[in-house]
Amino acid sequence: MSTKDTAQATSTVSVFLQPEEKELTLPRPKNAQQLLQALGLRACTALVAREGELLTPDRAIYAGDQLLVRKVTSSG
Repeated sequence: MSTKDTAQATSTVSVFLQPEEKELTLPRPKNAQQLLQALGLRACTALVAREGELLTPDRAIYAGDQLLVRKVTSSG
């Protein structure tokens, strides 16, 4: 892996978006709120989890994190 690839890998996060079952790689946001904003979601419409732990909007996100974003709004 080149230095450029290593730098890019460490400045990104992996996101598994449910219920769409989509895997995304995004530039690392500073916190869970910024992650939701990048996905076009509001904090009251989705949960963010890291290693089984729910993250509040102010919780920091680190390079290389693997996150789960679960939309929780009712669809009808």
